[in-house]
Amino acid sequence: MEEMQRKGIDPYPYSYSRTHYASDVHEKYPSLEGKHVRVAGRIMTKRSFGQLVFCTIQDTTGKLQIFLRADHVGSGELAQFEKLDLGDFLGAEGKVTKTKKGEISVDVEKYILLAKSLRALPEKFHGLEDTEIRYRKRYLDLIANPQIADIFRKRAKIIHVVRRYLDENGFLEVETPILQSLYGGAAAKPFITRHNSLKADLYLRIADELYLKRLIIGGMERVYEIGKDFRNEDIDSAHNPEFTMLEFYEAYADYEGMMKRAEDIFSRICISLHGGASFEYKGKPISFETPFARLSLTDAIMEKTGVDVLAFHTDADAVAAAKKLGLKFSKPTRAHVIDALFDEHVKPSIWNPTFLVDYPEFMCPLTKKKRGDPRLAERFELFVGGEECANAYSELTDPIEQRRKFMEQAEERRKGDDEAQPFDEDFVEAMEHGMPPTGGIGIGIDRIAMIFTNQESIKEVLLFPSMRPLPKDAMDDGKLPIKGKKDH
Repeated sequence: MEEMQRKGIDPYPYSYSRTHYASDVHEKYPSLEGKHVRVAGRIMTKRSFGQLVFCTIQDTTGKLQIFLRADHVGSGELAQFEKLDLGDFLGAEGKVTKTKKGEISVDVEKYILLAKSLRALPEKFHGLEDTEIRYRKRYLDLIANPQIADIFRKRAKIIHVVRRYLDENGFLEVETPILQSLYGGAAAKPFITRHNSLKADLYLRIADELYLKRLIIGGMERVYEIGKDFRNEDIDSAHNPEFTMLEFYEAYADYEGMMKRAEDIFSRICISLHGGASFEYKGKPISFETPFARLSLTDAIMEKTGVDVLAFHTDADAVAAAKKLGLKFSKPTRAHVIDALFDEHVKPSIWNPTFLVDYPEFMCPLTKKKRGDPRLAERFELFVGGEECANAYSELTDPIEQRRKFMEQAEERRKGDDEAQPFDEDFVEAMEHGMPPTGGIGIGIDRIAMIFTNQESIKEVLLFPSMRPLPKDAMDDGKLPIKGKKDH
């Protein structure tokens, strides 16, 4: 770079007027043959044959071969070109042609360095396979494995399909606070931060629910939000502490209406990405034919284990049943034991989209009781390919009942369940002004992106997933830990 600067070459010019992408040159070759084009991209390969140099450049659409001849650009320019490194960005102008081997190429007449790369690229022939580096340095992953970008194009298309469906059906996209004085809307641990000017602790939201319901109360009858939520939880193949959620609420609807909305959205995504109602996921066919199956949580657990979870009147009842089965559970509460029973004995058998219904009422502090059986709640979770993808309710609209359920949750917190809902007095006050019948749903964008792009880890559908901090010495010198180092 310094040598170039001494020669008056700017290694970092301001712009370049490109006329065609790599894909344009390939796809439109018959009409472009013999015509001048201006292309740009990163140098990925370079092969010298004396007075002739072949080079492959890569842009956002793919790769394109270019070549330079000494009798065309001059010996000096060719010699200067040969000093360029893999990874440098290049602009090139010339005629579109085919080589003797039939390769569509650009016969370069002029070129310009657009950015000097000061570090070597990952090994070009085998791609970048170290997942640790791929996730920490996604830019290298995208350079070495350009097909990875297709996952994120599909993810963007999923969000586009969702937005278009909701917009077409009269929903208004809104934004609600990420920094909240009180979190709620889910069973999860929050992240806590500090606002210096307000001299107050704030929480990163764990869900959008309670603010969106305030809008329903205020008369905005169909609202949705696609945004980041944050939960201070474990990281695994299906969980990341920062994730993207879609939540939408519809006045005068119930959880049956949310089932229909979910079927519409998932089937539209499937058709948009795969051209039909089914495709292969994790090596197995999966079908989004509607209507989706329904499965009773309480009945399924009874069938698989012989345990009647509706007979759990206390936490001790649930713990005793779990111990008889040798079941491991995260916390000694009815809700956590039921979750463990489901995860161990029922969830592995669910593959095609299935609405899991008939949740015990005590597990659902924001949900109406089921018509005809007050022991249950009008709630469903949608499971696809063994993973929960959506959660929906006939929303609780009785402020007195909501206050009672918040008090129950407060008691659970007192007993040590730090994921129980905190008491939100302001939300209850809002409900006391009158809330119409409402159906609401939350859909995990990252989870459905995993399914529809056939990925087994959530890290593959997050451009920058959360990672464990590197050891201090690795951060100090800007390098990744060396395999075998004591502190790796």
